[in-house]
Amino acid sequence: MVERQVRSAVVTGASTGIGEATVRRLAQEGWKVWAVARRGERLEQLAGDTGAIPVALDITDDGGVARMVEQVAAAGGIDTLINIAGGARGTDWVADARTDDWEWMYNVNVLGTMKLTRAFLPMLREHGEGTVLNLTSTAALVSYEGGAGYNAAKAAQRAMTRALRLEEVENNLRVIEVLPGMVYTEEFSLNRLGSEEAAEKVYAGVEKPLTAEDIADIVAYAVSVPHHVNLDEIVVRPVAQAAAHKVVRKG
Repeated sequence: MVERQVRSAVVTGASTGIGEATVRRLAQEGWKVWAVARRGERLEQLAGDTGAIPVALDITDDGGVARMVEQVAAAGGIDTLINIAGGARGTDWVADARTDDWEWMYNVNVLGTMKLTRAFLPMLREHGEGTVLNLTSTAALVSYEGGAGYNAAKAAQRAMTRALRLEEVENNLRVIEVLPGMVYTEEFSLNRLGSEEAAEKVYAGVEKPLTAEDIADIVAYAVSVPHHVNLDEIVVRPVAQAAAHKVVRKG
């Protein structure tokens, strides 16, 4: 009998939302998973539930990233990097833009993704059939009032993803982008808007917005199909959201 090779991945943003759901889904399917996020206590609970390896880390910290790569390499390495860490802050128009919010969004969504990818590329190239999946957003495709900072950060992350696909094809590296629309998660809108009341209004009246588990299912499928199959770009929205400007709300 041929022994089945265990797939292995680093998943960022693993302490909540889509990142956490992705860790749970991959672990359920038998993957070896490093779960990466800043909040170590949440990771420890996730590790207890799933068997994932917790790595408490700020992905923008170069030294921390380098130490994690060493840790992963010593444990056998990975074939897949899943960059989910990111987020939005504020809804200010450009005229009232808060520099701190814009810098945070760029650092986490763009520089964090770049630093993780840059650090793991040698390992993924050496594997021969490596995969990088970046979670961006439909905010990268369509701009809207009050979204300029997030639009800009996600558009930059998308541009980097598309360039990476061109740069690494000679190394047989598969590069996937998943672009979710309206996803109801525990913290995304709360962190962006600052209050439970404001966060709930985002989803008010929307029948069946997407869930973190919905996106985790798509991520898991995209990285599990045979390596020669590359789902370059996956745009996913709830049925109620026909477009960024067209959302059906009932009641």
